[in-house]
Order: sequence, then C-alpha cells, then structure tokens
Amino acid sequence: MSLPIYTCSEPITDPEVLASIEALPTEDDLPCDDGEPIETPRHRDQMNLLIDSLELHWSDRTGYYVGGNMFVHYDPENKRHSRGPDFFLVLNVEDRERKSWVVWREGMRFPDVIIELLSDNTRTEDEGPKKTLYAELFRTAEYYLYDPYSQSFTGYQLRGGRYVEIEADAEERIYSEMTGLYLGVRENWLRWITPDGEVVASAAERAEQAQQQAEQAQQRAEQAQQRADQAEQRAMQADERASQAEQLLEAYRRRFGNLE
Repeated sequence: MSLPIYTCSEPITDPEVLASIEALPTEDDLPCDDGEPIETPRHRDQMNLLIDSLELHWSDRTGYYVGGNMFVHYDPENKRHSRGPDFFLVLNVEDRERKSWVVWREGMRFPDVIIELLSDNTRTEDEGPKKTLYAELFRTAEYYLYDPYSQSFTGYQLRGGRYVEIEADAEERIYSEMTGLYLGVRENWLRWITPDGEVVASAAERAEQAQQQAEQAQQRAEQAQQRADQAEQRAMQADERASQAEQLLEAYRRRFGNLE
C-alpha cells in the first residue's frame, strides 16, 4: 500500500494508514550513514556552524528538529530512496534524538528548510535532481545553495509547487520566513542573522565573547585598583606635606617666637 503525502496541517487519523505505518521500518531498521565523509573540513565546519548556532539561538524553544549530513528516508518501499541534506530543519515536531529522519514515522513530515553546501562533486545534483525532488515531493518551503569556497549563495522559496529564486536585500541577506532570521555571508561563512542585524553566535564565539568580557572586566578592576592606589598615594603625599609644613611652622615659632 502506498502512503499519501500529508501536509503539516493534516494529521494522520486513518486507522488503516496508521496500521500500515506501524508495520514499516523504523530508524533502527534503516541506514543512518552512507559511510561517505563530508566533502572537506570547511564543508563540515560550515554545516556545524549553521546547526550549532541555530540550536543555541533557539535554546529556549522546543518543537523542532535540526540535522545535517544524515539520511532523510522518504520511500517506505525502497530503503535506497533517501537524501542526506547538509542542513535541514523541521518545525513543529517532537523533541527527541534521531538516527535519521524517517518521514512515515514523523507524520509524513518533510524538512521545512534545506541548505546544501555545493562542491564540484555535488553541484550538478544539488542544482538539478535534488532541487526537483525537494520542490515536488518534499515540498520544502525554503531551499538554499551555498558554496563554502566561492561564497556564492542562492535562495529559493516554494511557490505554486516550484522554486522561485529570492533576491537578497541591500545588506546581501535573504530572509527565511520559516526561521524568522536572515541568512547571509559574513567573513566568508554563511551565517544566521537576526532582524536587528546581529550575527547569531556559535558556542565557541559565545565562549570567546565571554572570555573577552571577563578579561575586560578584569582590566577595569585592575585599572580601578590602580586609580585607588594612586589616590591613596596622593593622600599620603598630601598628609606628608602637611606634616612637613607643620614641622617648619613649629621650628619657625621656636626660633622667632620672642621677636614680637
């Protein structure tokens, strides 16, 4: 029995469909790793940066799943029909760890956002067959293509069942309606950017910022202590000068006290 594709607003309630889903393979039965390493260390770092910074930014938010370089299984009749987006986001789903994304075990939910990191080996696939699959079957609302080396960046939104390219704004950012954030290239990396224009920091960047703030606080404390020490020294010098003046005045009085 083939399973119908449901949108996120259509929960599965048909008992026959639900029973069929229960009999299908789970993530424990399906492959979760194709054994192929990600293209380059830069591709890996870019993928992790997108995932980690978004998760940190949404640390107080629940009901979403973000993954990368893991299988999205979309055909219960063929295990080999899967894709491994470099980055994908699914909204309004259960919070739990997953080995892979199995759409028939997720209420037939497909990714809402996909980002593919281009390389010489994957460019043709990412710009052709994958783009068609993500639009026509996955119905992924937003699809982005980014080359970590040339920094070329293109975004698409799903409109009328096909992808339409999104123009970047004056600050070379593309707005993601699914996340409420922008995507843009900053210092040769694709970054999430808040509506206020702030780059969403990674854990490493937050740690570095915290270290810098701690060092600055330490410097301010040391400078304040130096100013306090200098003030104390000036007070001691003033006391010493006052004491010397008093001693001179006393000596003057002893010497010339009978001249009146």
